Amino acid sequence: MNPVDSQAVAVFAADTPTPFQAPRQLMAAMVGNVLEYYDFIVYAFLASTLARNFFHDGALGGLLATFAAFGVGFLARPVGGALIGRLADTQGRRTALLITIFGMALGTVGIGLLPTYNSIGIAAPILLVLLRLIQGLAAGGEWGTATSFIVESAPHAKRGLYGGFGQASIASSSLASSVIVAIVSGVFTTSQMDDWAWRVPFLLGGILLPIGVYLRSNLTETPAFIKAQAESAKSPELPKLPKGAALAMMSKAFGFTIIWTVSYYVMLSYMPTFLSKYAGLSPTQALVSNSGALVVLVLATPCFGWLSDRVGRKPLLLGCCGGFALLSYILFKVILDHASFITILSVQMFFNLFIAAFSGAAPAALCELFPTHSRTKLLSIGYSLSTAIFGGFAPFISTWLIGTTGSPIAPSLYLTAAAIISGVVILTFRETAHERLR
Repeated sequence: MNPVDSQAVAVFAADTPTPFQAPRQLMAAMVGNVLEYYDFIVYAFLASTLARNFFHDGALGGLLATFAAFGVGFLARPVGGALIGRLADTQGRRTALLITIFGMALGTVGIGLLPTYNSIGIAAPILLVLLRLIQGLAAGGEWGTATSFIVESAPHAKRGLYGGFGQASIASSSLASSVIVAIVSGVFTTSQMDDWAWRVPFLLGGILLPIGVYLRSNLTETPAFIKAQAESAKSPELPKLPKGAALAMMSKAFGFTIIWTVSYYVMLSYMPTFLSKYAGLSPTQALVSNSGALVVLVLATPCFGWLSDRVGRKPLLLGCCGGFALLSYILFKVILDHASFITILSVQMFFNLFIAAFSGAAPAALCELFPTHSRTKLLSIGYSLSTAIFGGFAPFISTWLIGTTGSPIAPSLYLTAAAIISGVVILTFRETAHERLR
């Protein structure tokens, strides 16, 4: 066992944090989330520009290649989740969170400084993929570690609320990405964006790095982690989680995450590209609409987290699955048939209420599934695998479905299928909102 600071033990001897400690922990983790996921998501909002700069192909082929590189970053996430999650379970959440923020900044600044295809040829897309892999390794450890840290730091009856705030901070990073890219796209001409201005949003991620490092270096370990370490030191012979049980838990987390990640990356990361290509909006209008919908997501997610502490996690989770299963096709048709800015913004806001309901309840629900001594690793692997397969390639799959079927409405079928699968998995969960962490 790692030595634990005696002061930290005194502060966290109880199962719950002190009244002032929990909000401070939450705020530090939230700010780190905003900074880190900004770096990862800004790539999707600049997909069309990156396609022209890094892939020497036609419009559709270049866009597919760009989204494939976006998805490749997700392939590294399960590896990062396993390695960094293991580190978080043995060495502490704080150590893991510092590693992830450095890795993300390295990948983002590297992309911002990367020469284009016209400068170095085929080396440009190869280096782009390598930098996305570095980002993916960091992001794979980030979500599970940050989520475990936030939920474990929360008072017993407020795990949903705290988890909702943590997830809202990730949505805030999408909002920040969307707003910054919209501003840059509005200030500079299309030729300037293609030439050099696309680098600005990436390089801003590097400027924000010192803030994130400072906040995370002052974090204190969670009560649940310190208690688990103390129990392990007292009784080294404590039985480990059986492999079969661990696999079953990870499988549940995998299936649970499918609609969450598909809805998030189709409706938020891919949507600006979709709206500008098929719904008649300019790139700036598409980003503004996306930003307006993201405001709803940021504000509503903690509210739904609070609600899940009272009515339970499952009603909100199943409500989201039902909404996407029944309404995705209809709402995509509305976007394409009535392509005014106000209509599109309204539909996006409505979709984001369903995502907010899921995002508010999901962090606490997943953390409550796993025991503390292996929570971060198992949670990270199950979540990251699902995100890598279904979420990271969601823009690619959506673009491919449209190209194959010839219908822009095809991505709605992907959302519907994901909602049905996750809904079936969530039905097998027991309600854990009012139980203590395992």
